[in-house]
Amino acid sequence: MIEEEAAAMFQALSNADRLKVIRALVTAGPEGLNAGDIAQMVGATPSRASFHLAALSKAGFVQVERQSRSLRYTVDFSRIGALLSFLMTDCCNDSPQLKYCCT
Repeated sequence: MIEEEAAAMFQALSNADRLKVIRALVTAGPEGLNAGDIAQMVGATPSRASFHLAALSKAGFVQVERQSRSLRYTVDFSRIGALLSFLMTDCCNDSPQLKYCCT
């Protein structure tokens, strides 16, 4: 992962509502959720939830699949893992002090 990509991903996560969306999708697991359910779970209007979902999708955190007349969103666990790996390994150079924060 390159720094610009990581920065864009962190920027997408720098909103409390988007973090709520990620939490909801992680909890839902591989089945995902439709946009209406996500909006209800995070306490957002459907248009506001769509705005946040678009930002998370653009950053690569969520994937969207059309199912009939609705959209189903799932979280991309590999992208979250890649971002964490970048932060811990590349950015922090595997600093020995990290063992204290991650045990």
